[in-house]
Amino acid sequence: MKEAVEKLLTEQLQTWEMAKANYDALAKVRVKELDVNGWLYKVQFNPARIISSAAKVDNKSIQERKCFLCPANLPAVQKGIPFGEHYSILVNPFPIFPKHLTIPETEHVDQRIKVRFGDMLQLAKELEEYTIFYNGPKCGASAPDHAHFQAGSKGFLPIEKEWQYKKAGKIATYKRATLWYLNDSVRATLVIESEEKEAANFLFNTIYNALEVKLEEAEPMMNVLTWYERNKWVTCVFPRDKHRPSCYFAEGDKNILLSPASVDLGGVFITPLEKDFEKITATDIANILSEVCINGSNFLRLRQLIKERL
Repeated sequence: MKEAVEKLLTEQLQTWEMAKANYDALAKVRVKELDVNGWLYKVQFNPARIISSAAKVDNKSIQERKCFLCPANLPAVQKGIPFGEHYSILVNPFPIFPKHLTIPETEHVDQRIKVRFGDMLQLAKELEEYTIFYNGPKCGASAPDHAHFQAGSKGFLPIEKEWQYKKAGKIATYKRATLWYLNDSVRATLVIESEEKEAANFLFNTIYNALEVKLEEAEPMMNVLTWYERNKWVTCVFPRDKHRPSCYFAEGDKNILLSPASVDLGGVFITPLEKDFEKITATDIANILSEVCINGSNFLRLRQLIKERL
């Protein structure tokens, strides 16, 4: 699989002019680092990501546009390789990572994680150089009507290293898997560390079933990151309370066009507008995370509920 993906990346950047231009531009993006309550966050000024950050994901807008992940609507130059029985691995033409993939379902079905988490784990194992991520339908997914994962170069997100040193406590152990929560006052984070796929799946389903499903929603709001290293899976689950922060809708100087998704929650905030890159502070990031993630009391209640169910 590794060789096939590398070949796909090489060929697409040779034949797809837009993708090549965006990957070339990625090498020149501006990045700054901020300390947010003892956690490292990077802020990336990436103009090409305006398509995702400003995506209209209301039902009317989705119904009026062609699905850009359906095979029939892909650009003629965009090629893919199959994964499993019903996924295709594509090069993402609007990269955040040095290597950035999109892995959509071949059929047009809604973005849902519960029945696909096992597929996510398998992707992480077979694409060991990548971190796999899932954005919920109202948690940063720009195509909530078409099931998909994304994958980005492993080691890019600060949380991949920091989580090990910021454990607040153990919630439970199940077979050869452990569920932790992190010491982070503004970003509620659960971490599943597992040597067994089935045990990771069991703990994820326990989290999923303990989370609230809001009215008119089909699944709990969440973002998920998964990677595989040293013969084990590490999965970060970020329970959400809100799709977009108030600064996204604010006017004037208070406006910051930022729609947090898995990459942001993993420690890299993406700002498609230069004005936002210049002005965003650690306090802004803390406020945004506090607003979109579940609060401390709800996080405590969630952990207690998980313990009761295990």
